[in-house]
Amino acid sequence: EVQLVESGGGLVQPGGSLRLSCAASGSTFSSYAMRWVRQAPGKGLEWVSDISNGGGTTRYTDSVKSRFTISRDNAKNTLYLKMNSLKPEDTAVYYCAKSPGGLYSGTDYWGKGTVVTVSP
Repeated sequence: EVQLVESGGGLVQPGGSLRLSCAASGSTFSSYAMRWVRQAPGKGLEWVSDISNGGGTTRYTDSVKSRFTISRDNAKNTLYLKMNSLKPEDTAVYYCAKSPGGLYSGTDYWGKGTVVTVSP
């Protein structure tokens, strides 16, 4: 069974940085695209970023472009999200999610999330 476990969330001041990690197990990690999705308090799910299985293609929602960087280490079965210049509107639960195939193949497994709070 696939398991995705996020870590790295916390409380950070505006302008600060965090790096989220997602440890994957139970599948051939390097075979699948991966993505980060967030949910702000009282709001719906928002796609943040995704990365192809080999890491050569990445995509970002407009609000995080130039601030967030998605990456993966297939040897360590780990997905990352480096977040810089954080804003209060980045406050959310961040979920790691797996695609059953490529970037456009949807999502079949989710982690339980890690909380990011951006506040003075």
